[in-house]
Amino acid sequence: MNLRRYRAIARKEFLHITRDPRSLSISLTLPLVILLLFGYALSLDVNRILTVVDDRDRSPESRALIERFSSSGYFAVTGHVSSTRQINTQINSSRAMVAIVVPENFSRYIAQGQTAQVQLLVDGSDSNTAAIARSYAENIVRQFALEQRERAQNLRGLPKTKQPVDLRARIVYNDDLRSRNYIVPGLIAVILMIIASMLTSLTVAREWETGTMEQLVSTPVRPVELLLGKLTAFFAVGMVDMVVCLIAAVFIFNVPLKGSVVELFGISMLFLFGVLCWGIMLSTMAKNQAMAYQMGMLTSFLPAFLLSGFIYSTENMPLVIQGISYLVPARYFITILKGIFLKGVSLRVMWVEVLFLTLYALFVFVRTMRKMRLKVA
Repeated sequence: MNLRRYRAIARKEFLHITRDPRSLSISLTLPLVILLLFGYALSLDVNRILTVVDDRDRSPESRALIERFSSSGYFAVTGHVSSTRQINTQINSSRAMVAIVVPENFSRYIAQGQTAQVQLLVDGSDSNTAAIARSYAENIVRQFALEQRERAQNLRGLPKTKQPVDLRARIVYNDDLRSRNYIVPGLIAVILMIIASMLTSLTVAREWETGTMEQLVSTPVRPVELLLGKLTAFFAVGMVDMVVCLIAAVFIFNVPLKGSVVELFGISMLFLFGVLCWGIMLSTMAKNQAMAYQMGMLTSFLPAFLLSGFIYSTENMPLVIQGISYLVPARYFITILKGIFLKGVSLRVMWVEVLFLTLYALFVFVRTMRKMRLKVA
């Protein structure tokens, strides 16, 4: 490889980027915009579930149970109803997702040591939230029942019943269970894959349309020099985007960064190199911006968003889709990002993911170099 020709191509690409301030500003601000939109709008935390109450007992015990729901932080009691018809109206109009019905004689059954029933109506149109709301409600009612039983036993002078199992749960690596702590690191991988592949594919495809690529391939420049020269400029833009995303994640969303920043940037450079090569390979196959955009969306955004484990767990997908997900580089990059951000583990622990990203970058680089022939196809 001739360094002089490589520097000439790299300088040309830097000039090309700086002379298009609109594209440059979009490529630098779009990652931050996407991160802010998804970081604030996309939340998997289930809290303040709209709830209505039909308290037919109106006793201190029933009010204590309703207060447990209100003070839990998971349920927001928005009103009281007095009939099943009103409950259906509230749920059908989306003014409530959960309805709690406390039947008559609720307190009498508790005082007599009998089983008191509580009805929970949950809107199942959102199955994920409905399942979580049901689990929260069952835990609240179970804890309330245990306390009422112990209170009744104390009043009767009976010995306190010991629980056969005492579960002590402890959450590690994300103590508060904040969804932003694992959404934002995964979102960085999705942003880099989208921006890098789309930026390179559209820019190089534009050169095929305007005819400047034919002028380049007719020069003595070799494919490796042409490829690396183009990659250098876009690589610099991608690393700036990475810095912007990292600053936003740590200082805006308060995501803990427990691992090594050096390792984080090192693996980001490897991932970025691979997706940049992928974008250039798409442009050599498409040779027009419309086709390059469609191919970029199908091969970068959709796999990174749906098949990488960013939001949806790949273990719950069909076996065929799980097999396809192993070919998505963002899946391994997201695993590394979450490990560095939340767990503080080193790359020696995640050497399998690093190995795959290395093989992916080498494979795409070789394929792209072969596609960039020194002649007009």
